[in-house]
Amino acid sequence: MTDPARLFARPVEAEVLSPERATLRTTSRGKIVGVHASIRDVIQMIDRVARSSCTVLVTGESGTGKELAVAALHDASPRSQKPLVSVNCGAIAESLMESELFGHAKGAFTGAHAARAGWVARAEGGTLFLDEVGELSLAMQVKILRLLQQKEYSPVGESRTVRCDIRVVAATNRNLEQEVAAGRFREDLYYRLNVVHVHLPPLRERIGDIEVLARAFLQTYAERIGRDDLVGLSDDALGAIKAHDWPGNIRALENAIEHAVLLSEGPMIQFEDLPAKVRESSRRVAKSSRPLPESGIDLRSAVESYENNLIRQALDRASGNKNRAAQLLGLNRTTLVEMIKRKGL
Repeated sequence: MTDPARLFARPVEAEVLSPERATLRTTSRGKIVGVHASIRDVIQMIDRVARSSCTVLVTGESGTGKELAVAALHDASPRSQKPLVSVNCGAIAESLMESELFGHAKGAFTGAHAARAGWVARAEGGTLFLDEVGELSLAMQVKILRLLQQKEYSPVGESRTVRCDIRVVAATNRNLEQEVAAGRFREDLYYRLNVVHVHLPPLRERIGDIEVLARAFLQTYAERIGRDDLVGLSDDALGAIKAHDWPGNIRALENAIEHAVLLSEGPMIQFEDLPAKVRESSRRVAKSSRPLPESGIDLRSAVESYENNLIRQALDRASGNKNRAAQLLGLNRTTLVEMIKRKGL
């Protein structure tokens, strides 16, 4: 019996790009792959601001590839030959954050047996990437604000001021405007960070990129572990991958393909090789599909209703922005506007 995932599998179209042709940018931290207009817009924005030293705020859900975007920005900048230093602000204890960032003098605190340079000093001339910047305490936010405004800092336990030449790029999956309104993030720091805003779309808004990303990860992990017997994805596997909503975004898709590569007997990745959550997701979608009634159906009316529902969802997700809604539906803006008028939506 055909697995329900096959219901959602479409034949591989001739225009589906190979991972090589769909690679938009190769960075020092990995490749940015995709064909969707939204990710192409991100690359264009990065290229426009790369040569400046302005602060950039990168936002997006967890797993959307913020670190790759930062690497692309650094690599395209005049600072590319200097370090790109990444600091995960959510992974360092608050009591250690200041000394980790700014360094400390010998004897500055218990256990400080020798002076130590911080991440800011290590990024000198290059780029300091503050990942999960929304996790910083208010006290640390003040110190980061000073770093941005005055380009200087003081190591813990020292009275001297150190000048620095770095570009600061910050990233977060939090809504910082909401954090400001709640009093958890300084408004002045938010505006200092948000000179240029780069937003990475979730994978559910880049549905057309799922297949090419899956093939790219398959190629990467097959080469990494020497699985030259693996040649592709079966229709059932590809159908399940496309049917899943990927709440963990690109990182989750990558993990799923790595899982499948490790378990597959070859030569194709099969439905059974995918993680259980992906398999179950496609089965739920199949069960929710409405069967054809015994009495038949008005096909044109049903298609019209489904089409109207998708347009309303796209407009709602895009907050009424017709350009963005058209991108989500794979339409030209003029076509969408004409459909809205004709349908009276």
